[in-house]
Amino acid sequence: MREQCCLLKIGRSGLYSRKKAVSEENLKLMRLMDEQYLKTPFYGSRKMQVSLRRLGFRVGRERVRRLMRLMGLEAIYQKPNLSKGHPGHKIYPYLLRNMAIERPYQVWCADITYIPMAHGWVYLVVVMDWYSRKVLSWRLSITMESGFCVEALQEAMERHGRPEIFNTDQGVQFTCAAFIEQLQSQGIRVSMDGKGRFLDNIMVERLWRSLKYEEVFTKAYVSVADARAGISAWIAFYNGERPHQALDYCTPNEIFARTPACGYVDNARALPHIPTGSTTTTRKKDSIEEGSMIQLCSAVSVMVIGTRLTGEVPPYVS
Repeated sequence: MREQCCLLKIGRSGLYSRKKAVSEENLKLMRLMDEQYLKTPFYGSRKMQVSLRRLGFRVGRERVRRLMRLMGLEAIYQKPNLSKGHPGHKIYPYLLRNMAIERPYQVWCADITYIPMAHGWVYLVVVMDWYSRKVLSWRLSITMESGFCVEALQEAMERHGRPEIFNTDQGVQFTCAAFIEQLQSQGIRVSMDGKGRFLDNIMVERLWRSLKYEEVFTKAYVSVADARAGISAWIAFYNGERPHQALDYCTPNEIFARTPACGYVDNARALPHIPTGSTTTTRKKDSIEEGSMIQLCSAVSVMVIGTRLTGEVPPYVS
């Protein structure tokens, strides 16, 4: 062993040591933190520690911080440019601001999330059509390497064609050369979220909430195969059976296929900046009329209550 390590120029201590498995208590804490993060993504390690202590867990802030880093969780807030990306990776501008997304294939998006299991965790990446919210492809991985993201992108384009714009965050999995080359070789414009702006990719963020509350948190996956089977069944249900209120109670498959029974979907309402136009003006006018009607009803209610108490009818009530 000494001679082998000498030839390879590595230390023997690294071969003798064995990585410790994550304890049951830490796995339970990570699951609770993941659920809390979906409810309050602006919680940092301090408030996350307080929420766990209220549940009866005696945990310190350093432990909470370490587990949050392990899960890839970070509080959402506007912060200065303290972190630097990979020097060899180019960051592209965000192209969706003030854009009305009105048809399938106009914008696709992708993101990665953490999926807890009974013992350990895996990472899930999906490629989604922004307009219809249809999940076009997905992959599971036990590591955060970029390979499974590239495979999901290739499958989406092989099965469905190519979009005009592809939006992601600034993660190294999406800024690597292999991922960008797949997009640019097809003439697809690359768009990336701003730092700390989860609303820039809000459609995928909303998908994570539905997936975890409806599927992941209701089960405890025993293995990666178990997680793959459960997520596959839920995505099939999500695309083909689950009605969406934002899609006028149609399914993503119906919107993506432009089914005649489904009308126009105004997905611009989910963008950080709503584009100006007739739709926005009409909505603003409707809001003003609705607010005026509420004020009028409130005034009439006050008058009626006053009349019942005093027995007198105000002179200005006709």
